[in-house]
Amino acid sequence: MAAGVAGARGSGRPLMRLVTMAGAPILQQLHLEERLLRRTGDNWCIINDGTAPATIVMGVSGRVSELVETEPVLRDQVPVIRRFSGGGTVIVDQGTVFVTFICSKTAIAGLQPFPRDIMSWTGQLYGKVFNGFGEFHLRENDYAFSHRKFGGNAQSITRDRWVHHTSFLWDYDMKNMDYLKIPNRAPDYRLARNHTDFLCRMKEYMPSRSVFTEGIISALRDHFTVQPTELETVISDDTGFKPSTKLLSPQDLEDIISTKESHKVQEVQA
Repeated sequence: MAAGVAGARGSGRPLMRLVTMAGAPILQQLHLEERLLRRTGDNWCIINDGTAPATIVMGVSGRVSELVETEPVLRDQVPVIRRFSGGGTVIVDQGTVFVTFICSKTAIAGLQPFPRDIMSWTGQLYGKVFNGFGEFHLRENDYAFSHRKFGGNAQSITRDRWVHHTSFLWDYDMKNMDYLKIPNRAPDYRLARNHTDFLCRMKEYMPSRSVFTEGIISALRDHFTVQPTELETVISDDTGFKPSTKLLSPQDLEDIISTKESHKVQEVQA
């Protein structure tokens, strides 16, 4: 049984501040999350329903040349962001629902602040959210209905705090997936499937986005006192904070293409 999830609702629960947004730019959201992780001591749940324009988001150590089709991305001016957390590469848009938990290490009784433990806890939390809506599984580091992925996760763990954020595919535009390469290090359960066969849409399993978000809040209340918080009170003029999440420039992508072409020339000459 996951630490903290199964406790009865009652007094003495830690506070979790809930911020809900609709259509916030993903770069703004990631900057906010990074600041809340590093500059506050509170527990947070951030829910953002959709973003525009379609944007590629990479993990902190991801290699653009291995994960992104750079030439069509440059041609179509698709933004590419390198976020502050680990994890894989996704393309997000108005069909994506983002859910983030930012917690102190002591917020959840018995939970060890390590990637597998946090993933297990969130998997059991979402198991409650999706109960009755599909054959939900935590498969490796993904959320899936049966063997098809609909949620990708990333984490960052500091000395005293951690963040776990998820991009949920409520819907997606199949042509956007062509901007992404199939990664060399794919989960075993993918079985070399292409994007179409590997992914599924949440809207095929749940009646509405509001049912999903209400389910999250209900599941969180099993462990936290959830306090809705206005976004305006969270946004700060913290000019001293410099987020590490970065929007890659067209020149950054051009340089990557040039480097790839240079390597190809060297291989031919060799």
